[in-house]
Amino acid sequence: MNKVLILDGKKTAQTIRTELKDEVRKLQSKGINPKLAIILIGNHPPSLIYVANKQKSCREIGISVETFHLPEQTDQQSVVEVINRLNADRNVHGIILQLPLPGHLNKDALLELIAPDKDVDGLTPTNLGRLLIGRPLFIPATPAGIIELLSRYLIPISGRRVVIVGRGELVGKPLASLLLLQGTRGDATITVCHSKTKDLSSICNTAEILIVAVGKPGLITGDMVKENAVVVDAGINRTDKGICGDVDFETVGEKAAAITPVPGGVGPMTVAMLLMNTILATQRTIGEK
Repeated sequence: MNKVLILDGKKTAQTIRTELKDEVRKLQSKGINPKLAIILIGNHPPSLIYVANKQKSCREIGISVETFHLPEQTDQQSVVEVINRLNADRNVHGIILQLPLPGHLNKDALLELIAPDKDVDGLTPTNLGRLLIGRPLFIPATPAGIIELLSRYLIPISGRRVVIVGRGELVGKPLASLLLLQGTRGDATITVCHSKTKDLSSICNTAEILIVAVGKPGLITGDMVKENAVVVDAGINRTDKGICGDVDFETVGEKAAAITPVPGGVGPMTVAMLLMNTILATQRTIGEK
């Protein structure tokens, strides 16, 4: 492998957590204790792991966290009641509805109920709409983490050609909107690819920054990547050989100028941005930004 720069999300996230710990102390000195509420329904194994990681990270920096773990068979109205109660609780600053939900629940209807000023996942229609028109309140954690990681490694975005592979609601769509915002962290020229895109390889080869989030192990190989491109792998897949991303790390690493590993790249940054959003939500309750 050539001298490729590894974009270390784990190390960067730890730096961010240290910074956020100071912000929590400042809030606590004013008698404000940031609190995150997580609604978890059922026992989906990846969700159990993700929630445990969020709980641990919150506690590490001093954010209080309470998880409402409901049975798989919980009906829609019961979840509605939990969300309404948390919306009304002034001691709760952030609310997460852990996805995916059991199939009998209406995800969109439940997300829409979360108060926008407590929606630290940035997934309510209000917050996604604000991002689209260039007035974001909370930015979804994974897109925010990707931009933060590039910024911390001083990788320029403005004016560059960015190809996003994946148009999902959690990463692809909000990331495209984020990269189109005016400013040094935006002003990119965007192409979004998806399952119906023809000649994916040729399009990927045009990218100065290539970001992949589709959930297909090894989808992007070295021949699909432009020399000295920056490659961000937001995929996470569990295979017989362990955890891997959507990018074939070995072959892409031979051509890329910089690349994120999986695990240890985008994942830790996602959790760090969730913590940041929770602190921002808390600061807004006392008129700070």
